[in-house]
Amino acid sequence: MAKKRTLTIQGIEIQLHNLREQDYLSLTDIARKFNSDNPSMLIVNWLRGRDTIEFLGVWEQLYNQDFNLIEFDKIKNEAGVNRFVLSASRWIKETKAIGLKSKAGRYGGTYAHLDIALGFCYWLSPSFQLYVVKEFQRLKQIEAKERNEVLDWDLKRTLSKINYTVHTDAIKEKLIPQRVSKNKGYIYANEADILNLAVFGMTAKQWRLEYPNEKGNIRDMASHFQLLVLSNLEAVNAELIRIGMSQDERLEILNEAAIKQMTSLLASPSISKLST
Repeated sequence: MAKKRTLTIQGIEIQLHNLREQDYLSLTDIARKFNSDNPSMLIVNWLRGRDTIEFLGVWEQLYNQDFNLIEFDKIKNEAGVNRFVLSASRWIKETKAIGLKSKAGRYGGTYAHLDIALGFCYWLSPSFQLYVVKEFQRLKQIEAKERNEVLDWDLKRTLSKINYTVHTDAIKEKLIPQRVSKNKGYIYANEADILNLAVFGMTAKQWRLEYPNEKGNIRDMASHFQLLVLSNLEAVNAELIRIGMSQDERLEILNEAAIKQMTSLLASPSISKLST
């Protein structure tokens, strides 16, 4: 019998399942934190948003070769009108999505791949997302120790910074990205350069020239807030690429999004409660 895996956060127990060697979190349990009487209503409200549909679509295109783009476009075109409603089961059935799962039985409900679950958490509460990330890191460390393995996980950089705490207004001001100047016609070495510039105000090469004695790279030195924003912007950038936006256009949009997201994170009254 498989061992029951859960995260306990602020008194809420969140079920985890492993599917195709990937972690899926219960959106139903997460939503129960904010609406104990009808958690499924929060999931439905989240799914009906056009931004959510585009986010899910980008994720599926990156990781699901069987994703039905025709049905995805139909659903996306329906979004925005008052009568539009989207359930997890409809999304899964019509698009052949793998990022969401509907599960029956004792531990039933709607489950989502970790990437998507964190997006749902951010939609509900940016500060709650940080608690989920921190607790998930703790669980992964325990599991790695039990298997005598070194923790190696795609979001390692993000999670390894989770104990960082903003103490002063000066630090907050430093974390909020500056608006970047427009470099018309400039070709960036790679997409990571565009994201680095949007969030940090410099490319990896520029950072190395400015800090030649530092070990690691620009992202190794980042705070967990910056890394969370980077993670969110990666999906946004993928969608902007898909619709054919130029590097200059994407940089401007990503930089503005980075400023708004960082400002929102740092403004949360719960942020100061995060500690080791």
